[in-house]
Amino acid sequence: MITQIDHIGIAVKDLEETMKFYTECLGLKVTDIETVEEQKVRTAFIPIGEGEIELLESTDPDGPIAKHIEKRGEGIQHIALRVENIEKALEELKQKGVRLIDQKPRKGAGGARIAFIHPKATKGVLLELCER
Repeated sequence: MITQIDHIGIAVKDLEETMKFYTECLGLKVTDIETVEEQKVRTAFIPIGEGEIELLESTDPDGPIAKHIEKRGEGIQHIALRVENIEKALEELKQKGVRLIDQKPRKGAGGARIAFIHPKATKGVLLELCER
């Protein structure tokens, strides 16, 4: 079902400032910046090996990333696990009684199809399933 860690999502207040750290200090490259209106977020992807870091900046004070930062501060917001077939993965999790946030996949950044597993099912970790 799961093939690899796709990316680690990091909630940030200032996308431009945070990107400078990753590019200027760590020598990494940002490959894509995108706004996902449905999720009220602006993202920047930074590839590292087979995975990526996804920086997430809220575009709305009531957006999920703004609320995350308000409650927990900046930092890791989620870990995304790549799956080959997201519908099948969701169905398997439902059959096992796993609590989900998303019953069906939705559009994510970079053309991915995503769905979240509820953190209460994972001992506090927000896991995203990601099909590319």
